[in-house]
Amino acid sequence: MSVALSLRDVSVQFGSHLALQGVNLHMHAGERVALVGANGSGKSTLLRVAHGLLNVSAGRVDVASEVNQAMVFQRPHMLRTSVLRFVVWGLWLQGTSWREAHERAMQALQRVGLQDLADRSARTLSGGQQQRLALARAWALQPNFVLLDEPTSSLDPYAKREVERLLAEWVAASNVSLLFSSHNLGQVKRLATRVIYLEGGRVLADLPVDAFFNQPLGHSHPEAHLFLKGELG
Repeated sequence: MSVALSLRDVSVQFGSHLALQGVNLHMHAGERVALVGANGSGKSTLLRVAHGLLNVSAGRVDVASEVNQAMVFQRPHMLRTSVLRFVVWGLWLQGTSWREAHERAMQALQRVGLQDLADRSARTLSGGQQQRLALARAWALQPNFVLLDEPTSSLDPYAKREVERLLAEWVAASNVSLLFSSHNLGQVKRLATRVIYLEGGRVLADLPVDAFFNQPLGHSHPEAHLFLKGELG
């Protein structure tokens, strides 16, 4: 299985604050890796580094040439345009012809159940609908590696289930790699094959999902054990 993403001794510093410290992460194609940890632990910074949105202060980031990434943010920015054109613009800016972009955009909207809202202003959608629209835009780009920053954290329970269902269907239908952050540990159990626990910008645990949740961590990974005890207890 080929390595899709590799971070070697990566550090990111903002002024005097070290947001990431000596992070090592290697992801193979088809893996689904969840980033967990408290607010400020470095999850969002790591995602932005992996997507090329932030420069590193030290270390190295390598993305395989065959990797085509797309990222979905916690609160996606809605352009002042229609739902359909929100997806079309993303494709057109990547060099897709206008006609093909419309066809692929409509297919993407159908996939997330927003085809009947294609002419509505994207900014008038509910939070859950906006997140589904962001997923549609990402799906239309046909990536094989998707990064998601807390994709359901600001949504109501129904919208959370819908977005998670769409993600699960996407994974089931393809060999897409996922790197996502989440505070929802149930969601992590359902979607991830591997869990990385971050604290203070450092990776303190990197385990298969079953080992992270079902094996004793008190001696081997005490910080992750305390995190789980606090979150689940």
